[in-house]
Amino acid sequence: MATSSEEERSLRECEQYVQKHNVQQLLKDCIVQLCTSRPDRPMAFLREYFDRLEKEEAKQLQTQQKPSSRSDSREDEVSPPMNPVVKGRRRRGAISAEVYTEEDAASYVRKVIPKDYKTMAALAKAIEKNVLFAHLDDNERSDIFDAMFSVTYIAGETVIQQGDEGDNFYVIDQGEMDVYVNNEWVTSIGKGAASGSWP
Repeated sequence: MATSSEEERSLRECEQYVQKHNVQQLLKDCIVQLCTSRPDRPMAFLREYFDRLEKEEAKQLQTQQKPSSRSDSREDEVSPPMNPVVKGRRRRGAISAEVYTEEDAASYVRKVIPKDYKTMAALAKAIEKNVLFAHLDDNERSDIFDAMFSVTYIAGETVIQQGDEGDNFYVIDQGEMDVYVNNEWVTSIGKGAASGSWP
């Protein structure tokens, strides 16, 4: 029969394992995806979900393990980049982004702000039809959800000022907001509305 100290040690080892492999977050993300998708065959969905995660993990490990040493083979010779085929160009509106270097990518630290299941499900529902998030895979979406933080505003306080540069992506959890364009009331929005700017 196991003693109390052996049980405690075993429990600590178990907790360390779960923490080391991020199992709790993995399962939480999985449940959110399951509840958002609500498939007819949950077991098949879960199997596909974990297969996809396993493939992504294998790709990451493979990229990390590729040797960085150079050999004398002709494959290492630098060839001029191929010109991309440009199809009919369409003019885009204002699109901008920060320039990231390889150093920035290497030093990236994932930001995780803990959230309960209800919050994760509300976020998933709020962005499910948003064009900004449509192309993201489950891990990318999870990274964004993890980085989101809660902010409380007082009635009458300005959340987004027309013309200001966007600073955050907002999801209304409770309450209601009035939207003004050129100082004229346009609409009111409430729980579940999500945007970086409204009308």
